[in-house]
Amino acid sequence: MHRGKGLTYREQVEEAVAFLGQRKSVCPDIVLQLGTGLGALAEAVEEPVVIPYAEIPHFPQSTVTSHAGNLVLGTLCGRKVALLQGRLHFYEGYSARQVAFPLRVLSLLGARTAVITNASGGLNPDFVPGTIMVLADHIYLLPDNPLRGPNVDDWGPRFPDFSQPYDQRLQKTAFASAAELGLDEVVGGTYVCIPGPSLETPAETRYLRLIGADAVGMSSLPEVLVAVHAGMRVLGLSVVANVNDPDNFTPIVLDDIVAAAGRAGPRLQQLLLLILPKL
Repeated sequence: MHRGKGLTYREQVEEAVAFLGQRKSVCPDIVLQLGTGLGALAEAVEEPVVIPYAEIPHFPQSTVTSHAGNLVLGTLCGRKVALLQGRLHFYEGYSARQVAFPLRVLSLLGARTAVITNASGGLNPDFVPGTIMVLADHIYLLPDNPLRGPNVDDWGPRFPDFSQPYDQRLQKTAFASAAELGLDEVVGGTYVCIPGPSLETPAETRYLRLIGADAVGMSSLPEVLVAVHAGMRVLGLSVVANVNDPDNFTPIVLDDIVAAAGRAGPRLQQLLLLILPKL
């Protein structure tokens, strides 16, 4: 990993952009952030160029065993894509700005659409495990913001508007594609991001429901904030791996969440492969 000692954040970003810009294959239109259970989507990329995060200047390294750490470049469904195969999390010890570093770099390489996927825990009692939630809104509960600090005006505005963080046309495309495939249990909802790594208590589950969240996770929103700041269109898709009733709470086992996300992965992959040509 390139430490970038003594460099400003802007200089670190620019070094990573320059490194990737030397590779002529790096002109992605769409960034796909692959969450738990979706790593296999990289196998469908045509003429892939796989670059380990460790080779890219200043890219943080994923420490989560279920997340590979590769940037995969190529063509998918006729679109030039950059797949982030493995993500970073605030709970790993990274700042929110480091977590969103790959999105910042890829936005400066020309990507204009970001598709962010993850696995989450259901809060809405109407959800069942395996539900695919199309993000309509979010609640950001991390104690750090990737846009904190000096603003680079060339990257985006000091105070970006978040009245519509998720592109409404992309949401409609996702629902229409789900209907075309005959997929049931594809719903809209609000995602809340908590710091982790401790999983939520029954009282916290009640609180998160009370403030309007339909699903909870520990990822994705730093990337969303940077993507919106950079002027990208964002589509968020979350696989609800489990649903817990705070009045009949059962232990949440991370291995079970990863397994459930893996089982739902093929449905989400099928949906993504139909959505991509329409973006």
